[in-house]
Amino acid sequence: MSDATEPVRVLVVDDQELFRRGLIMLLGLDQDIEVVGEAADGKSATELAVSTAPDVVLLDVRMPKHGGVEACRTIKEAVPATKIIMLTSSDEEADLYESVKNGAAGYLLKDSSIEEVSQAVRVVNEGQSLISPSMAVKLIDEFKQMSKPDREQAPGLRLTERELEVLRLVARGLNNREIAKELYISENTVKNHVRNILEKLQLHSRMEAVMYAMREKLLDLP
Repeated sequence: MSDATEPVRVLVVDDQELFRRGLIMLLGLDQDIEVVGEAADGKSATELAVSTAPDVVLLDVRMPKHGGVEACRTIKEAVPATKIIMLTSSDEEADLYESVKNGAAGYLLKDSSIEEVSQAVRVVNEGQSLISPSMAVKLIDEFKQMSKPDREQAPGLRLTERELEVLRLVARGLNNREIAKELYISENTVKNHVRNILEKLQLHSRMEAVMYAMREKLLDLP
């Protein structure tokens, strides 16, 4: 390739052949994305992920032979660097929390436009998290239910005021660039803050950090 930027290598996993092939065809029109494989079930997806080491996996939630949540877990265990975006046909998806807990970096509805899917692939590949707005509301509601009024903040876990500011903006769904603009700091500084937050909380992704923060009442949400 003459371009210095390599395309994002994507594995597409869905048991509905028509949807899977259509998604592959549309993603193929994007020069920044290269589809390196396809699978119709979770077991094959895990095997393909190991053999192709894709940058991003687009993974259907409901599938035979290892559901999407189980496949998400096994893929992350086998190929930790791979980012996973879950695809669902309903915003009532009960597996949202479990998917995030098992390492999913994104969660999209299947009726998202191809532009939204392509953008999600790029954003997640850059190390950020992405979730459909309607799903984000449900996720936040679930976190609130998990919080107990009499629960005390975990001892010894102290984020700086700036880190808390960053975490609140992450919880609102802002990406690094938007957070940098909001706080009048550089995008690099935002990345450093996010990395420090994850290290302090001993977590692996932005969404996990938000989940933990809400559970431990580190965020002031209405």
